[in-house]
Parts: sequence; structure tokens; C-alpha cells
Amino acid sequence: MRRFRFAFAMMLICLAASGRAATVYTGDVIDGVRVVSALDVSDLEAGKKHRFLFQGVEMATGQRWYVPFMVAKGVNPGKKVLLSAGVHGDELSPTDVLQRSFAELDPARMSGTVLAVLDIARPAMEQIRRKWPTPVWGGKLLDLNRVWPGREDGNVAQRQAWLVWNRLFKGNVDAALEFHTGATGTDFALFVFADLRKPENRSLAELFPVAQIKDDAGYSGTLETAFMEAGIPAITPEVGGGRSFDRPKIEACVEGVRNVLAHYGVTERKVGRTADQAQAFVGNDMEAIRASRGGFVETLVTAGAKVSTGQTVAIQRNSFGDVVEEYKAGVDGVVAILTTDALLEPGSRIVEILTKSPKCEKDGCTYREEDE
Repeated sequence: MRRFRFAFAMMLICLAASGRAATVYTGDVIDGVRVVSALDVSDLEAGKKHRFLFQGVEMATGQRWYVPFMVAKGVNPGKKVLLSAGVHGDELSPTDVLQRSFAELDPARMSGTVLAVLDIARPAMEQIRRKWPTPVWGGKLLDLNRVWPGREDGNVAQRQAWLVWNRLFKGNVDAALEFHTGATGTDFALFVFADLRKPENRSLAELFPVAQIKDDAGYSGTLETAFMEAGIPAITPEVGGGRSFDRPKIEACVEGVRNVLAHYGVTERKVGRTADQAQAFVGNDMEAIRASRGGFVETLVTAGAKVSTGQTVAIQRNSFGDVVEEYKAGVDGVVAILTTDALLEPGSRIVEILTKSPKCEKDGCTYREEDE
């Protein structure tokens, strides 16, 4: 027993010296799945797939939110690639992308590791709503994708981000694919956000057979930007609209995952269709066209459509059916985001157009959502 304790103590000392934390099992098992409070993929058996629940943030009741994740660890060392979904609770197509991509993996023929993390904003997922609901002030909503890499002593979203970042992601990710969709009430073209000034980000973005790529400087607090600030290549593919599965966009993003894993030598596949073959439009700025009146909006364009300056993209009627406003494009470009809600208040987004702007060429322009 003394020898065992000594050996165990020496192992902990060596781990601490190496700066690497071991996987920590809580001892809990939920529906046959083991729970961990920290992950080190180097601890896991090679040549196999593993599934766990990560012990996330403590709620007001003292209970925990658990984050499901899967690890495919190859027989040979190599890149560690993260696939993440569920940072917003109404974004469901990314979950299908991860499930389908992971199901294709054969760790016995892999070099490296794929970490697939789902349902990160679990309470938002439970209600299929974008933001994390809390009991603060009778029901405050928090955006988990504005607080990364989190804060240990912050609000519930900041603490969840801190736990996931420090105990699940840290040390286990060499490159990140952070999947999202448009918010409820919108549709998104098959689209990638990436800071193209960073060569590895450009490579990742161009491996996806998407319709559009936005050269984006990144927004502080998003998971993609947190990875970039940590020196880890990261991009954000957008898989259509919220609350449902968009099969064609899901399939294209699964192709993109295959290409990334082939690019890094994680799998033995060859790179397939890319952004170049898909003739992706690459822009660096977004023009938002917003409702100036309240009323019923009919959009006259579709997501992905080319538009030119002065083109009418939507009309708005009042309750009597009178046309009260026409909305026109102020730039040449392609429709990136489109409202699917027919009744809009003044200030609501109708269309966003991806365009090429000289002002964004040098330092890049950052995209911000309408509700900020």
C-alpha cells in the first residue's frame, strides 16, 4: 500500500511538473455514461471511441448541468481537433453535424484525436432558446457566446464557460471548428466566419464547401475569438437557421469536417470539395437592412442570392394591406442572413448582405448581431 501511495504521489508530481492535468472521474455514472470534472485526452485508451458527461456549472438548486462529449482517439499521435455545438440553445443543425461526423470516425485508422462537445448551453438547449435562462431578476437571459473564456467567480454563464474552457478544452485542442446557426426567426446561407489574416484560419475556412466566407476580425467573448487569442486556429461555420435540421447545409459541413481531418492527417481520407469548388463568395463586411416601420414584411430575395445596389429586397405592408415601405440594397453582394419572421418591429433586421468593403481590407471588420 505504501508503495502504491508513493507511486501515485510521484505520478501527480510528474503531471504537475509537466503542466498537464489528469482526467478526473467524479465516480458518478448517468445512464451508463461516466462523469468527469476534468479531461486529459492523453489519459484515454488509444484506438477507441469514448463518451462522457462533463460536470458543468452548479445551478441555484445545487444541481449540476452536464455537458455530453465524445472522444475518438487514434492509434497514432497527431492533431487534436475540436468540434463544438450548442453554445446557443436554438442551434440544432450543428448537433447533427457533430453526430454524423463522429459516427464516420474509425480510431483504429486515425492519427490524433477528435473531441466532439455538444449541448454546452444545456438549459438553453432544453428550452430551444438562444440564451441561457437564469433565475436572476426573475428570469435573466445570458449569451454564453459573449463570455469566453469565462470567469471562475462570475455569473452562471461565465462560470460554465470557465469550467468548459479550463477543464475540458485546455490542453486538448489544437484547432477548433465552432458550429452555429442563425437565431430563431432567421435563415443563414451556408457560411463561415474566419479571420483570414491568420493563414491557418484561411486554410480551415477554405476546406469547407460553403457558399460564403466572411473575413472577420473576431468579436471578444465569442468562443472562436477566445481560441484565436489563445493561439489556436478556429473558425465558425454557420449551418443555416435555428430550431430545425437543414439537411443540405449539414451534409456540406460534414464534408468540411472530413476535409479538415484529412488536411491534418487525422484520417486517411483525401480532401474533397472545398470552398473553391463551391465558388464561395468571400466578403469582409455586412450591410444590415432593418425595418423602419412596424408591419408585415415580404422578402423578395433568398439566402445566398446575389443583389445589387438599389435592388428592392423586401416590402412591408400594414394591417390593411397597404405598402408602407420598400427596402433596397445599399451595396453589391450576396444575401447572407434573411428574416423568416413576417411581422417585424422597427429596428428589426430584415436582410444582411455580405459585401466587399475597402474600409475592412487592412484591419478587418467585426460582425455584431442585431440584439447587441
